[in-house]
Amino acid sequence: IQVSDRPASQAFYSVAGRLLFVESGDPQLRNLIELLFGGWQLTPVSFPNRSPDIRISFSCGETSLELPRHLNQFEIAEGGRCYTDGADFYLALSNSVVHLVNGTPLDVNVSLARLPEPGDPLLARLASFAVCAGLRRFGLFDVHSAGVVNPGSGKGVLIVGPSGSGKSTLALQLALSGWPYLSDDELLLSLVDGEVEARGFRSFFAVRSGEPFKNCFEPEIMFGSQRMAQASPGLLLFIRLNGEEKSQLSKLTQAETMARLIRACPWATYDTAIAGPNLELLSRLARQAKGLNLMAGTDLLEPDRASQIIGSVCRS
Repeated sequence: IQVSDRPASQAFYSVAGRLLFVESGDPQLRNLIELLFGGWQLTPVSFPNRSPDIRISFSCGETSLELPRHLNQFEIAEGGRCYTDGADFYLALSNSVVHLVNGTPLDVNVSLARLPEPGDPLLARLASFAVCAGLRRFGLFDVHSAGVVNPGSGKGVLIVGPSGSGKSTLALQLALSGWPYLSDDELLLSLVDGEVEARGFRSFFAVRSGEPFKNCFEPEIMFGSQRMAQASPGLLLFIRLNGEEKSQLSKLTQAETMARLIRACPWATYDTAIAGPNLELLSRLARQAKGLNLMAGTDLLEPDRASQIIGSVCRS
């Protein structure tokens, strides 16, 4: 999104009351970033009336930054490695680096080893890491989860699970049955008046249609489904595929629910600067919402069957 009175490489976005300033000196990279951000639930701001909370800078071919090996380090998913002591924060992935610098505004520098090709998932991963690392420091915590809204109660249903567990497929089945949706893959959690609130992070759904490709589309545009900005979660579904015809549901204790939430939110322990507030939010969520284990079968693919099963659980 181009800001009319500023250089073409700069843009502002807002999310949950926070203002992001995004810049890149490379025109090709800038175009890729604008396309990527256009698929996320970020609102472009043409003429901001205040200073940004987070400033994110993207650059190419500038990964000579020496990572401080004395910091605590650990591996993350997809072969990345994080270095942090609670103040400094570095994330290295595929010869690219995300560096967060605390301050006002908060600075996040994304250095890519090369200019990515259109559709390269590396840029999406790095940009997501950068945005979410910044938002965590303002009380917005990311979780790998789909989210829909029970049309009867207005309460959110979070569908939590790793990649390939059926989150997007179940969220799509419910959206096709008239359930409003938040997102199919990633949510932002925050405390609002003492209650956990969830909001979508990505606008489009990515549903696998055959290895290794996924179909990407927005249910609101494709099917007329209603997209909601946020909802208060009342149900947590931890999903796995069981390879059988019939789905199985079982209740989880509050302690089991909390343990699974922590596994779904690894930054709650990895990112030590925000670990305390993040774990407190997850604890509130485990108390606020009912936790269930869902072993998903092929019956959920039958028209309206997912709505019947999940709807009955919400009413019980």
